[in-house]
Amino acid sequence: MLSLIDRRMGIFLAGLFILTVAIPIGNLAMEGQPVPSYAVSLLGKYLCYALLAVALDLVWGYCGILSLGHGAFFALGGYAMGMHLMREIGDRGVYANPDLPDFMVFLNYQELPWFWWGFDQFWFACLMVLAVPGTLAFIFGWFAFRSRVTGVYLSIITQALTYALMLAFFRNEMGFGGNNGLTDFKDVLGFSLQTDATRAGLFILSAIALATGLLIAKAITASKLGKILIAIRDAESRTRFIGYRVEGYKLFVFTVSAMMAGVAGALYTPQVGIINPGEFSPANSIEIVIWVALGGRGTLVGAAIGAILVALAKTLLTGWIPEIWLFALGALFVFVTIFMPKGVLGVIENIAPKRPKPAEAPA
Repeated sequence: MLSLIDRRMGIFLAGLFILTVAIPIGNLAMEGQPVPSYAVSLLGKYLCYALLAVALDLVWGYCGILSLGHGAFFALGGYAMGMHLMREIGDRGVYANPDLPDFMVFLNYQELPWFWWGFDQFWFACLMVLAVPGTLAFIFGWFAFRSRVTGVYLSIITQALTYALMLAFFRNEMGFGGNNGLTDFKDVLGFSLQTDATRAGLFILSAIALATGLLIAKAITASKLGKILIAIRDAESRTRFIGYRVEGYKLFVFTVSAMMAGVAGALYTPQVGIINPGEFSPANSIEIVIWVALGGRGTLVGAAIGAILVALAKTLLTGWIPEIWLFALGALFVFVTIFMPKGVLGVIENIAPKRPKPAEAPA
């Protein structure tokens, strides 16, 4: 495991560990709560975005698959967790129905739809967080990669996939809350989502998930499999001609990436308090690409840093001058593409002094 942690990964994980330990302990030890609870939830949301960016960097940075549909996998994971949180409300809802969520009572549902069965169990919801995005990615990738759809055509198809899901989830008949989505969550595993301790716990879980996701992605990319993925990215036809079944490798990494995105969505939902069809928006998937490009494609750690920086900038700008955010995001993408092709991490590594190579012993 330690062999997977290079210099950049070690620095990032050390900083993440310090942040994860310092904030909860500081809030417990010091009076006045130096980091407000809303800020803890906000930081937890940033870490979920960072995990999502790592998931995209795994397929785009190392395999050359520019997916514009990762927002869909993120949202599906969020909905899976949201369905469990809705079932946990029970008779504490507005209509006090122990079996049906409030929106179903309002829409005159007579019984719980079959696809909601089992979501009253936390373990089942966690299984679905992985299974639903993973299954969708496997089925989609099976047909797309076997048909040898690549490049911009694959990007367009993934964008069409997330747009179709967005339109479907907007419909009340789908049974997922329609335009309003799922909200008004009360607790998870018996812990109120409004308490500082629960918010700190979710923040810590988000940090652990991010660190685990980074290590899994690093294990894949540092192995022989990772070298084959890079070969596919740089010269797919040559890799196929020398005997590798390219479709299988692409399908595997695409499915793993989708499952990582689903975990990010599952941790995002209880911290934000809502999941709705807007998370399927193609604009969100494009924004994820900007996170990775800003941080540094093909670096994993850079993708996480890019996600946190853009999310922080979005929070600040939409609070100060909300109408310029989209213009600023577009200008940022153009600037990074032209002047920072290796991203923020690449610029930092170019500026930082390099370690001198050890002198060779005389023969």
